[in-house]
Amino acid sequence: MVLISLVPKLYSTSMTQQHNILDILQEFNLNGNQFQWTSLTAGLINDTFLVTDEEKQQYILQRINQNVFKNAGILMDNINYALPHLKADDYAQITFLPTKNGENCLKGTDGFWRIMTYIPDSTTYNTTTNTHTAFEAGRIVGGFHKLLKKTEVDLFKDTLPKFHNLAHRANEFEEALAASDSEKRQIAKEAIKKAHHFLKELDALNNETLPVRICHNDTKLNNMLFSQTTDKALCLIDLDTIMKGYFYYDFGDAIRTVVNVAPEDEQNHDLITFNTELFEAFVDGLASNDSFLTEAEKQSLPLGAVFMPFIHGLRALTDYLDNNKYYKVAYENQNLDRCLSLFDFAEKALEKKDLMHSYIQQKLV
Repeated sequence: MVLISLVPKLYSTSMTQQHNILDILQEFNLNGNQFQWTSLTAGLINDTFLVTDEEKQQYILQRINQNVFKNAGILMDNINYALPHLKADDYAQITFLPTKNGENCLKGTDGFWRIMTYIPDSTTYNTTTNTHTAFEAGRIVGGFHKLLKKTEVDLFKDTLPKFHNLAHRANEFEEALAASDSEKRQIAKEAIKKAHHFLKELDALNNETLPVRICHNDTKLNNMLFSQTTDKALCLIDLDTIMKGYFYYDFGDAIRTVVNVAPEDEQNHDLITFNTELFEAFVDGLASNDSFLTEAEKQSLPLGAVFMPFIHGLRALTDYLDNNKYYKVAYENQNLDRCLSLFDFAEKALEKKDLMHSYIQQKLV
């Protein structure tokens, strides 16, 4: 999904796409008629551009991937329900610009487009070795939940139904496995074996005792915006998956990217880490907010840190078996590499379950 960064990777756009983007921009209330834009390529789902208008104001232009998000209206409604709450002295506000017709997104010939404000002097990180960054990551995730804890949960609809539902993802995996060709099954046999092992291990997670919260549902580190001048976390970005969930979703997704310095598709698993100091710093940052978690939620967090990398890995494996229809890939087996890397981290997180439990009970009082 979207990555907002001051150091984007570039790729060329065709003349047809350039003209289409210009047409899209002219439907929004921007300054002037002359624009420059740069493609941001780090996101796996949507198409994203950094736009500069005639007065040097910058914005993020994004085309919503309709193959993934079937109902852009529900997606934008959820964001609009959340945004009024997501503003505080220590939480930067993101604003979406209306079209000239007053809509929150534009239906183009090739999908839905939207424009949001760009926060200057800001950046994101894919990984970190800095305990201050880990602390700030925990603080901003806790701040996000603190600001949304009084929202009307029933207003929010599922933009991606059963997004983190284990039974649903397991069924998708088994269907893709049954329909896949024998060569792919042979190549992925190690990953398939591990998938079945973790599905049994995660039976212990019990959602019945947990409160339903409005979650971000995609709290990887590069969905957290940081100030380049103060190094403080500013806010969470990529809000497409704001919907109902359980806190361990956001906790586990953050842990998998904060405490592991290796990229998501790392093929050398010796480089995949569960850094205890970074974990403790993240929990310290989370604890710097007012207490809001129930005892049952605290108990769920260690296994949540296993659940989230596993379910992402399972989705990547499913997509690999299904011929890479969901995630963008740079090479044929990238989804399989993602899966094996994520499964390896899940194994390392499982080994740290008791350590996580002890520190969480000590700090999250």
